[in-house]
Amino acid sequence: MNSDIANSPLLVMRDGGIVTWQFNRPQTLNALDVPLAQALLAAARDVAQDRSVRALVMKGSGKAFMAGGDLATLQANPVQGAADLLCPLNEAAEILSRLNAPVVAQVHGVAAGAGMSLMLLADFIWVAEGTRFNLAYANIGASCDVGASWSLPRLVGLRHALEIAMLSDVLGADDALRMGLINRVVPLAQLDSAVQQLAERLAAGPTVALGHMRRLMRASFDRDLPAQLAAEAAAFNSCAHTDDMREGMAAFFDKRKPNYTGQ
Repeated sequence: MNSDIANSPLLVMRDGGIVTWQFNRPQTLNALDVPLAQALLAAARDVAQDRSVRALVMKGSGKAFMAGGDLATLQANPVQGAADLLCPLNEAAEILSRLNAPVVAQVHGVAAGAGMSLMLLADFIWVAEGTRFNLAYANIGASCDVGASWSLPRLVGLRHALEIAMLSDVLGADDALRMGLINRVVPLAQLDSAVQQLAERLAAGPTVALGHMRRLMRASFDRDLPAQLAAEAAAFNSCAHTDDMREGMAAFFDKRKPNYTGQ
């Protein structure tokens, strides 16, 4: 890896249909500064335009997933600093919500502030034992951002969401699992291989159908039943036009494993 790439705030790696984003500011526990926020937006735009991407993994370099926003960016001018960070981050979050490719967060060490908010955008959150979580915004007199107020109530319910956001207590991995904040806790030494296996499984799936499901599930909180039924019917119709659904049906009747292409 050349020095320019190694010094980038975001490393983007590709393995077949799996794209990995690795936050690369280990000296600050990957705290989000403006260059990293801009790099995330650029990477999100690239993934959105590439139909061959079939799973996306987010992880951190060094000792942490991400310790939140870089407070040095906010200290001199909180209003301008927040705008410089949130404009690219919010657009990136919206792009992630529209992807067909499932999103996996591989989390270790610490996920705090905007790092925790970004983590919550993932469909699957695999966590190393000993990881700590803190939404932390209240600790600096700020409200949450990057979609945390949207994600948290959907994941853990309103009562737990208010507790996590307003008290800003540190949560351990077991607490987060009990609340439904994350999917799974594994030993740190096994985290890479566990996430790789998950990403490979997702990348081998019917990507268009998975995309419809991840969007349908999130939108269901904002629709009544008739509207959700109509959205499901439209999504199913879209799947019926895909090569993957034809392959899935053929594999079922042939009693074999389907070979999905994501198309």
